[in-house]
Amino acid sequence: MADNRIANTHQSEAWNGYEGRHWADHQSRYDALNDPTNAPLLSAARIRDTDGVLDIGCGNGHLTRLAARTADHAVGVDLSAPMLERARASTAADRLTNVSYLQADAQVHPFEPASFDVALSRFGIMFFADPIAAFANIGRALRPGGRLAFVCPQPFDRLDQSVIFAAVAEHVTLPDFSEKTETGPTAFADPARTRHVLGEAGYDAITVTPLEVPQGWGTDATDATEFLFGWGPMRHWLRDAAPEDVDSARQAATDAFRTYETKEGVRLTAHYWLVTATWPERA
Repeated sequence: MADNRIANTHQSEAWNGYEGRHWADHQSRYDALNDPTNAPLLSAARIRDTDGVLDIGCGNGHLTRLAARTADHAVGVDLSAPMLERARASTAADRLTNVSYLQADAQVHPFEPASFDVALSRFGIMFFADPIAAFANIGRALRPGGRLAFVCPQPFDRLDQSVIFAAVAEHVTLPDFSEKTETGPTAFADPARTRHVLGEAGYDAITVTPLEVPQGWGTDATDATEFLFGWGPMRHWLRDAAPEDVDSARQAATDAFRTYETKEGVRLTAHYWLVTATWPERA
């Protein structure tokens, strides 16, 4: 069931439009990018067989399903109807009966208080309109002593994909990814800000640990470029660009991706933060 309380309407529109459909239609491609973070994230969450798990920004639900294989039950929450449809289909195919999904905005959804032992997120927490309020809302859904664990990007220039974007930016206008923002992919790139937000939201025992993982972008450079240029943000940034400039940008991306071709396909390296925290016993 959907919750009509939406604090971040812009993100809701994106994830229920082309962006969400692209992620749903290319489930295996996005998992190839993000799955290398699953094992360290689940290890940090220390899930037990008696735990209830809440997956924030669950998307197509792969992390939710992995958590459910250890936990008593798992609930994935996301804004995107197309992605949740895919998540439910995948859960049915996996014959998992202890997984459910909720279309809602985790920033404001009235979760039952103290109903989960663990809150997880794989890149689902960077777009909160009010992160302190959002994390406090998630915290109230945790039992005293409950655990939070998530992964988020380090500064953009520490990701190999910054090389690809720099090549594209030689021909078309892209955003300044080095600019500090309160919401967006690098909203928690600064560990000091992460500790401040979580502390203000009420958490303690906060840790921020560097994580380096591979990313699979495609079978070859051409395949990786087609995937990148189908991505929602890229389509948005290039919507007003001249066709000949877009063609040049595609070629530049292909040339840049070619540097990362291996026998296993195009492999880039990403640098993330693995963040953990505890909802205090006094809560």
